[in-house]
Amino acid sequence: MTSTTSMESASRSRRYRYINNPPHPSSIMEGYLQKQHSGSPTKRYVQTLTLRSDEEARREYIKWHSPEHNWKEVREGIRQVGILEMEIYILGNILVMIVDTPADFCWDEAVARLATLPRQAEWEAFVSQFQGCKAEATSSEKWQMMERMFFLYDTPH
Repeated sequence: MTSTTSMESASRSRRYRYINNPPHPSSIMEGYLQKQHSGSPTKRYVQTLTLRSDEEARREYIKWHSPEHNWKEVREGIRQVGILEMEIYILGNILVMIVDTPADFCWDEAVARLATLPRQAEWEAFVSQFQGCKAEATSSEKWQMMERMFFLYDTPH
């Protein structure tokens, strides 16, 4: 089993390369290792957002989500409201965000609380320039919750 540190390092390395040199489809097909959450039940939320349709906005959005440029207070706020893991995937100008939380997590309460934490509103206003929405739009106004339509878990026949 790969350690979390080496998994994070590999993920960061892949992310850095992606900013200036999008990966070849075969490297994407390697998959992404997932972090374990101490055996506790979790649930997942999946959202989507469309970036502005220009390459510069896309590059800047990716840059500002890299470890060197994202805002520490935003990451801390996300953890503070109980989010265990958050990943954003991109294809063209379409984003998909995957959020893993404890099973007892309340999305509406957490997002409302997150909006009040340090620099969150400032971050939302800043990234809105790449998202093509109003600067005062909240995260929940920008990101649209997706509905799961298929899963491959054990199910009764």
